[in-house]
Amino acid sequence: MEVVCLDLEGVLVPEIWIGFAERTGIDELRATTRDIPDYDVLMKQRLRILDEHKLGLPDIQEVIAGMSPMPGAREFIDWLRERFQVVILSDTFYEFSQPLMRQLGFPTLFCHRLITDENGKVVDYKLRQKDPKRQCVKAFHDLNYRVLAAGDSYNDTSMLSEADVGVLFRAPANVIAEFPQFASVTEYKDLQREFAKGSPRAIPE
Repeated sequence: MEVVCLDLEGVLVPEIWIGFAERTGIDELRATTRDIPDYDVLMKQRLRILDEHKLGLPDIQEVIAGMSPMPGAREFIDWLRERFQVVILSDTFYEFSQPLMRQLGFPTLFCHRLITDENGKVVDYKLRQKDPKRQCVKAFHDLNYRVLAAGDSYNDTSMLSEADVGVLFRAPANVIAEFPQFASVTEYKDLQREFAKGSPRAIPE
């Protein structure tokens, strides 16, 4: 029994905060977990910037409504579903995810929650649990699943380390250099090949 765990942003969809930064012209919002490994530091920076510019959840959701998955992402998800169980493990928020999940065919998503006030101001965030991606992989192991995983950022590396097969997908050079133990690919076909190769079953490509 095998399950594939995938990061969302940078693997299946564009980085939401980068898209929002481009729309608003606020360059500081371009920072992601590729740049700042400590997620709490990153989120506190984002909340401070949103507050300074009087931007709220509706402003971000408006940008997300116009976004699409990466070319080939839906086909890749469909390929995986025919061969594995598939779960998206993301540090995004359920308040962001609906339009993009719809376009991906609503795969299972484990992520976090934003806390907003009555005016839509983002006042805080609530993690599902500490180090959630690694904890999910450990839980799947406890359920006797073999886990194959792919991600692109620092916050994915604990997941990849815990998995039976971990692959970096379209990761930046700094992450690839720091984690040479993981295979690194840039195309979905190559990621399919890594997963097929990492499975003890005969997986048709």
